[in-house]
Amino acid sequence: MLLKEIEAFLEEDVGHEDYEEIVPEAECKAEIEVKEGGVLAGLDEVKQIFNYLGVLCATEFEDGARIKEGDVILRVQGAGMKILKAERLVLNFLGRMSGIATLTDRFVREARRANARIRVAGTRKTTPGFRKYEKKAIAIGGGDPHRFGLYEAVIIKDNYIKLMGLENAIKKAKEKVSFTRKIEVEVESIEDALKAAELDVDIIMFDNMSAKDVKAGVQLLEEHGFHTRTGTDTGTGLILEASGEINLSNVSKFAATGVDVLSSGMLTYGAKWLGFSLDVV
Repeated sequence: MLLKEIEAFLEEDVGHEDYEEIVPEAECKAEIEVKEGGVLAGLDEVKQIFNYLGVLCATEFEDGARIKEGDVILRVQGAGMKILKAERLVLNFLGRMSGIATLTDRFVREARRANARIRVAGTRKTTPGFRKYEKKAIAIGGGDPHRFGLYEAVIIKDNYIKLMGLENAIKKAKEKVSFTRKIEVEVESIEDALKAAELDVDIIMFDNMSAKDVKAGVQLLEEHGFHTRTGTDTGTGLILEASGEINLSNVSKFAATGVDVLSSGMLTYGAKWLGFSLDVV
């Protein structure tokens, strides 16, 4: 975390209030306790915030650890005014990031019951200004963060196709985009999937299609020699992705279709915060 980010987060929460005149400077100790089980994320950020304020930290945990109700994940020592100044900020980081990591972990475990090597990825449906932490939480939970922004890959979405046509959109992308960036095309029919494959794109995303139709699309592409893997490593060859309305109740069905990646915005917008409390001891 950058110094300026810590200062901006504290400014947002504390503002210009002369908080340090209200809370005593007395040295104290405090503990952060877990209120419910899950996967821990955000601990590194919390330690950086406390370190910035001159508060000492001690822990036996690390990000990615499985935690249960009653676990004390961090003990801190320092000026009372400094610890309480950071209280809400650090609990927000832990609650939000651990919630995302916990939900991602559940998605991954459920998906891999049907396909042991499939990747579960996030989307750009993130909180403005907090994306990198939400993406990090997905990774901590065992998921793939997907692209961080428009600059990392070209995804030709439905509105691009409506404006330019599928063939023209792919042609323009290949003319303007460096070979180091992948070109992905969203399709809503198996016919368009085959057309996109014939135009030699890097990734095809089956968007808002049923698991049955996605499976048919994968089979069609394999029959034409465009895809020979079923959830194996995505380093080379055509990558197949499914997205849209994927949730915990149907993720295993989509994982069994033969795609390499499942992406779901629910990892961020559907994540419930995990409960933590900070108490002076």
